Amino acid sequence: MMKFTIRLYAFFTLAIFVSAAPAHAQFQRRTTSDPATGEKYHIEGAAGFWFPTADMSIQSESLGIPGSTIDFKKDLGLTDQHFSQVQAVLRPAKKHKFRFQFIPISYDQEHTLTRTIVFNGQAYTVGVPVISQLKWNAYRFGYEYDFLYHNRWFAGFMLETKYTDVQANLKIAPPSTTSEFAHARGPIPAIGGIVRVYFLPNASITGELSGIDIPTIQDKYKAHYADFDLYGTLNVINNVGVQVGYRSLDVGYLFKTDTGNFTVKGLYFGVVARY
Repeated sequence: MMKFTIRLYAFFTLAIFVSAAPAHAQFQRRTTSDPATGEKYHIEGAAGFWFPTADMSIQSESLGIPGSTIDFKKDLGLTDQHFSQVQAVLRPAKKHKFRFQFIPISYDQEHTLTRTIVFNGQAYTVGVPVISQLKWNAYRFGYEYDFLYHNRWFAGFMLETKYTDVQANLKIAPPSTTSEFAHARGPIPAIGGIVRVYFLPNASITGELSGIDIPTIQDKYKAHYADFDLYGTLNVINNVGVQVGYRSLDVGYLFKTDTGNFTVKGLYFGVVARY
């Protein structure tokens, strides 16, 4: 999580730098009644498609039988996919926002094993065709306060709950009925920062970073979550815009004898509507 800490400091350093802009540039600022295009709204909704690469592994023990560390790409033949994503923002006041986001992530594949693996107490031997599925529903609930707010830029902090629901299923292809699954879900609190700068009256660049690192507890529990989002928005009019960005989600956990590490990152494209 060192990279997460460095990036978070970078966001607030940028906010301080922007707030200290030279006085001679102040004549370019709009009045408080004339914010940048796209900043007049109370409700905002966005939808798009994300094209990430994936790096995922899981380990699950059962009946005292240690599990193998299973790489979903190398061992199970996972291929990169694209996913839809939706989000909504409720803005009751200029500096206050309540945020929601949902990304349903799902991978399904069939692959012949090149090594023997143990999953949830069950051995899957080399040469066996295995059908695997990974479902990851990533929810994001948050509050944002923009403590520095001007017509062409703002900076704020975020308090969030990342609700993660991950389920992995492995079964041997028919006629065998051997099947096992592992399931982990729960809320993860997070803090973070956001900076947005309008380099044109109707075009902006936004950077967001949030996450948390929960240290090991009794050698049984540990978790981390890092969410980085950098995107540009072109507002055709105040109520409609288009976006292109780069998103990275990094989640890891230790729960008793089970572990999981999931990283997805890549470009996304979307549209945004405001009221």
